[in-house]
Order: sequence, then C-alpha cells, then structure tokens
Amino acid sequence: MVMFAIRFSLVVLTLLSVGSGVSACITYGISPRNGQPLPDLLYATIDDLQSGLAAGTFTSVDLVKAYVARIHEVNPVLHAVIETNPDALSTAASLDAERAGGSTRGMLHGIPICIKDNIATLDKMNNTAGSFALLGAIPPSDSTVAAKLKAAGAVIIGKCNLSQWANYRSSNSTNGWTSRGGQTMGAYYPMQDPSGSSSGPGVVSSIGLAAAAVGTETSGSIISPASRNSLAGIKPSVGLTSRYLVVPISQTQDTIGPLTRTMMDAAYILSAIAGQDSHDNYTSAIPFETVPDYAAECNSKGLKSAKIGIPRNAMTVSATNGPEITAFNASIKIFEELGATIVDNANFPDLAGYQNFTGASYTSAPVVGADFVADIANYFNEMTTNPNGITNLHQLINYTETYVPEDYPDRDVARWIGAASLNITMGDASYYTALLQQYYYGSNATILGALEKYDLDALIIPSSMSPGYAAIAGYPIVTVPLGYYPATTNVTYNARGTLVSLGPNFPFGLSFFGRRFSEATLVKYACAFEAATNYRQLRNPYIIPNIQLVDVM
Repeated sequence: MVMFAIRFSLVVLTLLSVGSGVSACITYGISPRNGQPLPDLLYATIDDLQSGLAAGTFTSVDLVKAYVARIHEVNPVLHAVIETNPDALSTAASLDAERAGGSTRGMLHGIPICIKDNIATLDKMNNTAGSFALLGAIPPSDSTVAAKLKAAGAVIIGKCNLSQWANYRSSNSTNGWTSRGGQTMGAYYPMQDPSGSSSGPGVVSSIGLAAAAVGTETSGSIISPASRNSLAGIKPSVGLTSRYLVVPISQTQDTIGPLTRTMMDAAYILSAIAGQDSHDNYTSAIPFETVPDYAAECNSKGLKSAKIGIPRNAMTVSATNGPEITAFNASIKIFEELGATIVDNANFPDLAGYQNFTGASYTSAPVVGADFVADIANYFNEMTTNPNGITNLHQLINYTETYVPEDYPDRDVARWIGAASLNITMGDASYYTALLQQYYYGSNATILGALEKYDLDALIIPSSMSPGYAAIAGYPIVTVPLGYYPATTNVTYNARGTLVSLGPNFPFGLSFFGRRFSEATLVKYACAFEAATNYRQLRNPYIIPNIQLVDVM
C-alpha cells in the first residue's frame, strides 16, 4: 500500500502542473525522445495517445511495453488478464513503421487493446471462455471483431479474464472467476466484486492495463462491469457488431462492445468493430450501409433539445441502493441545465407482463437455452483443431464434471443442465412462439413502448437496473459514470465470502436506452452528460500500477 500512496502523490503533483497550463492531459514523466510530457496511463485517452504517437513523444512499442509491465505488476492481485499476446511487440513495431512511412489507419493505429477471452484470434493466443475445454482449440480465422480491430491498426495486447463461459455455466459461481484465469477482482476496494461477465475488460480499462478493452454482453455483461469500474460502456444493438467466432450464449441476445475510460474512446472502438458481416445474418438488419462516425457525435451540447424519459416503474429502491437513487435524481437537474426536457414517470406500459414473463432472465429463458445448445455446438465444430474433441453440450458437461481444474462440483453446471433438458429446439414452433413473446416484452411492453407513448428520444435509468430490459429484444444501452458509494458504506460479502459485493467507493453508473441502432444518438447524449460531470475523475482506485511510459523508455 505504501507504493500506491507514493504513486498517487505524484499524480496529484502532475495535476497541479496541468492546472497551470503545462499540458492538456494528466501527465507523468518527460519523454527522453523529445522532452515532451508523457501521458499518465491511468488517465490517458486514445486522443492523448495519438497525439503523443504523432509527435514522436513515444512509440506503439513503448506503449505495449508499458501496458504489459503494468499487467504483470498488478495481475497477481487482480487476475484481470488471462494471457498476453507474444506478438504484440512485433505488431506494434510494424505499425510504428507504417506511421514512420507516413501512413496511419485511423484513431486506433498503434493503440493497445485487450479483448475478452471469448473473442477468437488466429494467433498464438488461446480463446477459451476461461475454460480448459477450449485450451489449444484453433479457429479457422480471426473473429470478425478481432479482424476489424487489427485492420483499424489496434494492437491486441492480450485476452482479458471473465466470468467463465460468460456466466452461462453455474448457478453458484462468482463474477470474474475462470478455471484458467482465477478470480478477477475490482480495483476500487480490496476483494471488490468486479461484476461480469466482462470482468477483466472492466478492470483492465479502469486502471490502464491497456488503452481500452472490448467485451461481450448477453444480459448485463458490458454494462454492469462498466458501471462497477467507473467506465463508459456501450452494449450495441444485437446485430450491430458481428458475433462470428465469438464463443456464444445466444444468437438472439449476444453482442460485442467497448469498455473505456471515456465515451469518446468507446465511440472510436464502436465505429471500428460495427458493420455487416456475411458470417452473421443478424448484421443484415443494420439500417445503414456506412458505419457512423460515432465519435463525431461527441460534443458538450449534445443534450440540447433532447427529450429524455424516466421509466420510474422500472426502478427499484432497496435497502442498499440509496446512493444510486439519490445521485440519479440529482442528475435530472444536470440534464435540464444541458438543454434536455425530462419527462418523469415515462413508465413502461406493460411492466407487469415483463415481470411475469419467464424468459425475462437469460438464465432461465427457453430461447437462450435453445440457442446455447445449437450455438455452442456450431462453435466447437468451426474449430480447425479441437484437442479435447468436444462437439456438443453433453460432451462439454461431461468434460467439465470430470476435469478436476474446472472446480466441479463446487461450481456446478446448472445452466447447462437446464439448457440440455429443454423440450424446445431452435427453429421449432414453440421456439418461435417464445421468441415472439421475448421480443414483445423487450420492446413494446417496455423500452420501445415508453419511447413511442411519450414521444421520447431516449430513456435514462440507473445502470444497475438497465440490462435485463434491453437484453431480450436486442436493444442498445450506453452507460457512463454517475458516482460512488460513500466511505461509510457497510461491507457486504458474496455467498462464498470470497468477494466484497458492496462496499465503500464502489462506482455506479447511469444508462441510456434508445431504439435499435440508435447508438449515435445515445453516444451524443452520453458524451454531453460525461463532459458536464466527469464523475470518473472524482475517485481513484485503491490499487494503481506504478509503471509508466517513462519507466520503459
């Protein structure tokens, strides 16, 4: 703890120099290359990094060295990264050579990004969803998302830890645990539950173990860890980003999106990974031929004339979430000062129907279960090398129950047993009946119903309450930081006693709902709110890596 206290004092001194106009961003150290200030990697944005790269203040190789060193420094405590990319330095060197030759590919050129360990890459890294069942399996190509990141010039620095199988295995496991990567912990309180299932991406971005991270969501897996790690996060509309060669749960709900320290950074990444893909027919629903420049929507006046609703009947008040409700209610004035019209009590028209719908929770939804049975078999059968010879869910269950490192039966396979025992199959009549119900309760009964009834541009709600509503009909969510639990918050442990599920300084967020494929509008609103509040800068994590760019240069 002494090292981190010393580290924090240096950041404060640098902040003072920033306030006097020395630099537009928080800095740490001076470049030996050109004598210019170096960005502090705890705070550095993609814009900050691109400015330094363009000026020759540092290189992409320097960035990779620094981020990998930061990973090694704190990973023994936080377990946020399963493996680093042995080719990251050579990739960075190639991108540096392109830059030196006068060519760059865009805002991600030379930027190190960590991706969740269920997004396949055809390289020396594994893609396992945190399980030994997929260790050594080789895909036929990069996943579409990974290929798009590489084409945009990003350096995929490693694979982030997660809740195993994206939290679709056990009824009694923990957020951020995998057999391969151990237990991820958040950085805002000792033993903090990082939320999930994109637990590693959340922690990686929160303390600058990469410039940004990419995760996946079926229901809550981007929005929840983004909120719990004081990050911006985008859960795109299902179909905006391809799921090809991403370890699946449900083709009707799965989506891929960014977790970043700023909404601008999230926008850069979303533009890079969005778009149609012949390998994923859901992307054919994208209503535009050219992917929007989402970052172009970011400006401080983005909420002017917006009509924003609050679905009060969808908000729940508990014995512990008072700080979130208080902060959310206080935010209404901020929205109004930024030029938005707030329509309170823009309630979901059939909330009772949603609440009584058995498919509202992905852990028990028959459509999700049927999807998983078919989709996981398809994923295994796509592999060009499959060392464990697993080709279907029954074989996966048997492997997990018999391979000791998978920690069965202490962590059960209840989700899989439930899916395997369903009496509906993807494509049959009962499947489509359930799917139509799912789409109704996730749209007309809730989000779309409120947007249309009250003639709204968007809805806002505390992020801890947003995921389920948007999940079942594939609607987008954008989250930004809203605040932190007070220092007097009682420490509450999870059922296993292995993680703090709520405690002092835990971050929380505010979510925006919108119509399908309305991400550009939601990003615009979120950027304006973020610019006016800057809540992320109010608290630092309790654990911060010491290593900075200056240490590797």
